[in-house]
Amino acid sequence: MTVVHPARPVPLKFEIGARTLLAVQRSLARVPLTLEEAREGRLPMLPPLEHEAHGYSVTSLPEDRQAAMIFASGGMLPFVRQRYTRYFLDFEIGFDAWFGSLSSNARQGLKRKAKKIAAGGELDVRRFSAPDELEAFHPVARQISSRTYQERLLGSGLPESQEFIQEMLALGAADRARAWLLYIAGEPVAYLYCPVVGDTVIYAHVGHDPAFNDLSPGAVLQLEAMRDLFAEARFGRFDFTEGEGQHKRQFATGGVSCVDLLLLRPSLVNRLTTTALGAFNASVALAKRVVNAAGLERLAKKVRRG
Repeated sequence: MTVVHPARPVPLKFEIGARTLLAVQRSLARVPLTLEEAREGRLPMLPPLEHEAHGYSVTSLPEDRQAAMIFASGGMLPFVRQRYTRYFLDFEIGFDAWFGSLSSNARQGLKRKAKKIAAGGELDVRRFSAPDELEAFHPVARQISSRTYQERLLGSGLPESQEFIQEMLALGAADRARAWLLYIAGEPVAYLYCPVVGDTVIYAHVGHDPAFNDLSPGAVLQLEAMRDLFAEARFGRFDFTEGEGQHKRQFATGGVSCVDLLLLRPSLVNRLTTTALGAFNASVALAKRVVNAAGLERLAKKVRRG
């Protein structure tokens, strides 16, 4: 059964690249589909909205189920917030077959980066799963997370709340958490934390110190984490969760075309907001196409970055 999160403020942003020109706050109940639900094309049940809520945010809805979801909402105002592929890795393929399925450039690049990080020795990758291990992992990973762009720009670093820590330790006690740290010359530079739901490993929190960007420590750590998970031979899939990313496309064995669909109360304010946002997004997309067609790549990059 899909878990519905209580309504909370969500900004509907008028953005050009990374620059937000305007944001309209809506109180939305989040309805996230699991990887299994997305792969099977299940429609989530929408519970009654809280009085103060403006609507629902349905995430990872299979693109081909969009019309059915709108119909099932009973007259709610639809707005597609983003489109992406929800990538996953199937562990049944085996490590050798999976690694061999990567492009030769990707394989050689990962090997070269790992060799450079190891600097003639062994990679220093440390694994954590038991509660006491995860308790030691957290402050070190937080140290890395505080320097990442995910935390500084997106506010989505590794949580530091006691609630999160207690949940992590409880998952560890149930053997439902895996975590890794990568060290370079004795210094922690990258982390990965993954809870486990059923037989699916969830790509939850990841980051690396930007001072080591040229060594690609995140990609090297991801490869070593995959090596460990394949070796355990107890999980079915690795869920790269919502959103795109080069590393997700590179490592995945499959994916589901998804949308994040907003279903809003059909009020005048919501109609005006979604109409304006839709027109704005269309104009930005058109500007990018015109710039690219004119061969102005540098200007296109500035448009993307804002």
